[in-house]
Amino acid sequence: MTMTIRVGIAGYGNLGRGVEYAIGQHEDMELVGVFTRRSPADVQLLNNNVPVHKMDDIQNFTEAIDVLILCGGSKNDLPEQGPALAALFNTVDSFDTHAKIPDYFGAVDATAKPNGKTAIISVGWDPGLFSINRLYGEAILPEGATYTFWGKGLSQGHSDAVRRIPGVKGAVQYTIPVPDAVDRVRSGSLPELSTREKHTRDCYVVLQEGVDTEEVKQAIVTMPDYFTDYDTTVTFITEEELKRDHSAMPHGGFVIRSGKTGEGTAQVMEYSLKLDSNPEFTSSVLVAYARAAYRLNQNGDTGAKTVFDIAPGLLSPKSAADLRKELL
Repeated sequence: MTMTIRVGIAGYGNLGRGVEYAIGQHEDMELVGVFTRRSPADVQLLNNNVPVHKMDDIQNFTEAIDVLILCGGSKNDLPEQGPALAALFNTVDSFDTHAKIPDYFGAVDATAKPNGKTAIISVGWDPGLFSINRLYGEAILPEGATYTFWGKGLSQGHSDAVRRIPGVKGAVQYTIPVPDAVDRVRSGSLPELSTREKHTRDCYVVLQEGVDTEEVKQAIVTMPDYFTDYDTTVTFITEEELKRDHSAMPHGGFVIRSGKTGEGTAQVMEYSLKLDSNPEFTSSVLVAYARAAYRLNQNGDTGAKTVFDIAPGLLSPKSAADLRKELL
């Protein structure tokens, strides 16, 4: 008889809601509680039968939860919550500040391992599924180059940066791969591409009354770290257009490994995603890895892990025998 994995959610924004949807698609999982820093009475779940608790009370539920999925942000929430909660629960999170992953891994491992917990960090599509495909590419085609393209998709961080410019009432920013660059990579010619050659950026901006459009446009296109290295288009629109045409959160991209085998034979490996909802897809990846966290812990394999450490079979509800029969 299959055990039902009891899952908790820490944080209930776009990602937390996506996790609730995703758990509903897995017969071997049950959502047993949501934890929030807001007043629990103000949080409306999809399923009213699932209790909502204060985040401050979470330590009282260690026996009731098999895996806790952390749905906080990487900038402020997870650096604190990740290590603290991995001391109490098996956890899965989507920490995505690439440069800080080694330090974050160390901090989580230092609390999870001594307490017999398993914590899978940086789960999602990048870092996550794209990371795995970069690894496959390098391992299989050691002579070559890896290219990652993002989009077309809405960038939450870049959109927020535009919204912080004085005079901007609302904004979204899309990252778009340059088709010619993608074609050159797919050709196997191993091109050297600059940042500007790989992606363009499109901004759709709603201004407050009486604000100078040219001033805001210049503030956007010259913004260091965000737009100055890219060809950036700025389009001014109404609040109604922003709500009507830009409220979805699509994203996606490609990982391409281009390499040579034998005496210069061209080989190209490609993995791509096209997502209508970035947070819902990321949530779905988190839930699959929650199953792996539970299974690893049941087998006594504790401490921090990344997607590189997880065998693919651990993600599936099917038995090893069924996987060999149906998918191999």
